[in-house]
Amino acid sequence: MAKRTARRAARRMQEHAHYDEDSNVRRLFDEPQWSPLDNTKYKSDNHEQKYRKNIRAQNDTQQKMLDAIDERPLVFAVGAAGTGKTYLAIAKAVEALDSGAVRRIILSRPAVEAGESLGYLPGDMEEKLSPYLRPLYDALCDRLSSKRLKALMAEGVIEIAPIAFMRGRTLNNAYIVIDEAQNCTYGQLKMLLTRLGWNSSMVVTGDPEQSDLLPGLSGLSDVVGKLEGFDNVGAVRFSRQDVVRHPLVAEMIDVL
Repeated sequence: MAKRTARRAARRMQEHAHYDEDSNVRRLFDEPQWSPLDNTKYKSDNHEQKYRKNIRAQNDTQQKMLDAIDERPLVFAVGAAGTGKTYLAIAKAVEALDSGAVRRIILSRPAVEAGESLGYLPGDMEEKLSPYLRPLYDALCDRLSSKRLKALMAEGVIEIAPIAFMRGRTLNNAYIVIDEAQNCTYGQLKMLLTRLGWNSSMVVTGDPEQSDLLPGLSGLSDVVGKLEGFDNVGAVRFSRQDVVRHPLVAEMIDVL
């Protein structure tokens, strides 16, 4: 009997070791490994990404972007992939909506395929556009609960629309994010920028080096060059040093 009791106590102690302190939930893995390369070169103490209610800049360029959004109604965030441009823009949009600074959020990006044709997609308009707009949904889901996001979209408070449906609109009391702007022509960007209405802010993000249009068709660089000198227009440029994805991304940018 004494031996059986000792074995039970030892088993309970062993199971308790898998629990977090002051928690009733057992962890599946004691030491979760993040690096896909399993290389200690890329392992660090801050690799674990946790949700934060209030976003915080990870580098000086991100801080410049956040400051520009707070100070100017139109901001261009251009540069290297993986620098957090889209995420910061959408996080600030949700923050503005929650604070009552704007009444709605409008997110838009071009429906351009990355080097391959998907052909005919079944379903209604929303289902056809869903693959192109998926990155925006992902960023929104990270800042809002799924239930609240669905409710806000059903009420029209959050609208995700392709660029083709933006002509003729006047966007008042809104926070507008134009994502993947490197896949917009000069004419499309001109149309989008002139949608800006009263009490509205617009953030345009993109990487001119990753355009899926034919050479010379992307208008992002030309538009930024013409408007960045305006007092009420901010232009923030990201480089490989600002990458917040896997460190290997920063190394690949210079050679690809």
